[in-house]
Amino acid sequence: MNNGELIAYIENGGADAVFERLYGAGSAGGQRKRYTDAIKEFTLLYGQRQVSLFSVPGRIEVCGNHTDHQRGRVIAAAVDLDIIAVASERDDGQIRIKSKGFPEDRVNCRPDGPDESLRFTSASLISGVCAGFLDRGFRTVGFDAYTTSSVLKGSGISSSAAFEDMVGNILNHFANRGEVTAPVIAEISKYAENVYFGKPSGLMDQTACAVGGFCYIDFADPRAAEIEKLSFSLTDAKYSLCITNTGGNHADLNEDYASVPADMLKVAGVLGREVLRGATLEELTERAADIRAKCGDRALLRAYHFITENDRVAMQAENLKKGDVNAFLDGINASGRSSFMWLQNVYTVKNPQEQGLSAALMMSEELLSGTSRKSAWRVHGGGFAGTVQAFVPDEEVGRYRDGMEMVFGKDSCAVLKIRQDGAIKIL
Repeated sequence: MNNGELIAYIENGGADAVFERLYGAGSAGGQRKRYTDAIKEFTLLYGQRQVSLFSVPGRIEVCGNHTDHQRGRVIAAAVDLDIIAVASERDDGQIRIKSKGFPEDRVNCRPDGPDESLRFTSASLISGVCAGFLDRGFRTVGFDAYTTSSVLKGSGISSSAAFEDMVGNILNHFANRGEVTAPVIAEISKYAENVYFGKPSGLMDQTACAVGGFCYIDFADPRAAEIEKLSFSLTDAKYSLCITNTGGNHADLNEDYASVPADMLKVAGVLGREVLRGATLEELTERAADIRAKCGDRALLRAYHFITENDRVAMQAENLKKGDVNAFLDGINASGRSSFMWLQNVYTVKNPQEQGLSAALMMSEELLSGTSRKSAWRVHGGGFAGTVQAFVPDEEVGRYRDGMEMVFGKDSCAVLKIRQDGAIKIL
């Protein structure tokens, strides 16, 4: 369809079914406007064309806090915040992407290699995804795209991974007949971020965004991660996911983040391992005195977190497969306690007076303890500042959100659903 035909199709309710599936009951009206506004912006930029619509969700980490870098296990999930794109092929090999609020990026769909002048830019991600497709024997093609996103930067829901997957999603459908699988798109996106952008990220974010739903990932072999989509519906269980942004300052936290894998690797070295994956609690406790002397107490505690958290992820996957909501929520709370006590990534020791995450966890416990149905809460993502997550019974969501926003401000608490679809072409 061309721009005008597609707008008419959406305004007449043609896409309502897919909107309700992606964004929940009652969402169609708002999404009609969102998508038609995006098509109109595309038209202003690139004119009347034959166009297609694409969507890629953001993601959350559900369990497996700081386990991936030690070749551990993790459960992540796609959420109903997404990046959408209006795109049209072009025949000169050029890719132009204009994202709302950002300058237009222009690259060639057949890059010669990493360009140092583009490092740490979105243009480098586009080039890297194209290179990843070509390296694996897939095709690339030029296109124009306008994107807009509800996956806010700094929310811990992974806007960069969604963008990378979006480029792969468009190339998959425009040049490869949709035959590139979601896990492969995720691997290509990770390659783009590592090699072209210059960030040594793992594979969790890209995989969760591309695959959708609850997703179990085992990084025992980092070159061939085991990926399993778990068939569990949080919506059917009548629960919502609440993410609260505490407004903490992320400045000068690089050292805090880097200290976590550094401490774990120190312990792995004492145990004669490359990483902590495979270490047992028996090994850890038998060598505890030696570890304390060589690595310090914090490293010992963080290693304990990794081993117990890695086992917990496997149990959580089984809980979701069985549909055992109460056991799953118990596991979330256990993960949160372990992160606070043993991993120690809830606040930075550089500024102990600022403990927004601690305050948010305290408020979550106060608001959700003793409700008629079980709830769970934990730090979200890398920690030290930022956001907490809570799995809240639908009937308690309003009260929980009001209570959190009294402390952390209006619109600080986002109410989300788990989205079953990953990276898709809508029309």
